[in-house]
Amino acid sequence: MELRTQDSTTSIRRPRAESSPVRRRRASARELIAEWLATADIEINGSRPWDITVHNERFFTRILADGSLGVGESYMDGWWDSPRIDELMTRAMRAAIDARLPSVRAAWLALKARLVNLQTPRRAFKVGEHHYDVGDDLYTRMLDSRMIYSCGYWPAAQDLVSAQEAKLDLVCRKLGLSPGMRVLDIGCGWGGAAEFAARRYGVEITGITVSKNQAAAARARCRDLPVNIVFDDYRSLDGQFDRIYSLGMFEHVGARNHRTYLAKVRQLLAPNGLFLLHTIGNRVTQKANDPWIERYIFPNSLIPSRAQIDAAAEGLWVVEDWHDFGVDYDRTLLAWSDNFERGWSDIASKYGERFHRMWHYWLMVSAAAFRARHCQLWQIVLSPDGVAGGYRAVR
Repeated sequence: MELRTQDSTTSIRRPRAESSPVRRRRASARELIAEWLATADIEINGSRPWDITVHNERFFTRILADGSLGVGESYMDGWWDSPRIDELMTRAMRAAIDARLPSVRAAWLALKARLVNLQTPRRAFKVGEHHYDVGDDLYTRMLDSRMIYSCGYWPAAQDLVSAQEAKLDLVCRKLGLSPGMRVLDIGCGWGGAAEFAARRYGVEITGITVSKNQAAAARARCRDLPVNIVFDDYRSLDGQFDRIYSLGMFEHVGARNHRTYLAKVRQLLAPNGLFLLHTIGNRVTQKANDPWIERYIFPNSLIPSRAQIDAAAEGLWVVEDWHDFGVDYDRTLLAWSDNFERGWSDIASKYGERFHRMWHYWLMVSAAAFRARHCQLWQIVLSPDGVAGGYRAVR
């Protein structure tokens, strides 16, 4: 599994003697990258928190050859550092430096996504094994007490626990939950949302996940509640539910399956029911995942654009409400990062320093994507045929 990479030293090795053409090529690459970074007010080996310190001169040719994959892997290998990777990447994204990086890997992933369905029922369990089953010892240290692994809602919150509780209550209020309703939680995680809805609103919950670790933890968390946890792919479900919600799972569905997913949800929802889709959103339509994210964090995943969701929902759903609070994900990710760093010493011997750098880089780059507004966070309320008299938006 990619996440369980062996630890590797991050010290700088003595470089081999290089020929003049190699030195010239590296000097040219460094000059080009320096020009790009200057447009974002980033300096190489500068003293400001968002500047980049390069430890290995091969960094410049590596990122020109491998694009974002090379940037992430070279950080994991200890070739560069920055005190504030989140601000470094925010500046780089706002200056569109990421769009200048060539990548054969990115082109191949886009072609593969066109030719192959990467999120078939058989493949659906890969992200569970690769990411969500990496170790609950990691997630218990990083997340809040309910183990909610999606964006918190921060308008009135002062900490991560209250932000996640506010988000869960927002979901329940948007759906108009009331005692006795049968509710489906698609991508139920460790069961925190199901527990909250069952306890606070008196509903019966069916939760489904493709992670064995999450299923086991959710069953334990909800053992005294009317909650049934299923370890399976969403396409296997039958029955009918009064309300359905999905928090942070749609990113794993894939563009080729967006309509299949929304059609399946409509089949499972009662005619007068409501569905809440909570998903990260991309400001542009993409054909494939970022190569570094694909390899190390979320295989076979893709952040949807608004155009993709609209196309998949056309003729199936009435969009009752579309709420964007993507800026709250920046703060959520920073809170996760703080928790992760505080708890790292407890698990460092298990995961190793290369994993530490990988996980830190992922959290910081993700925060930057929301801060730069490249990514959004949407809660979309949908109904099969429209709410009689209209739906009143809840905030």
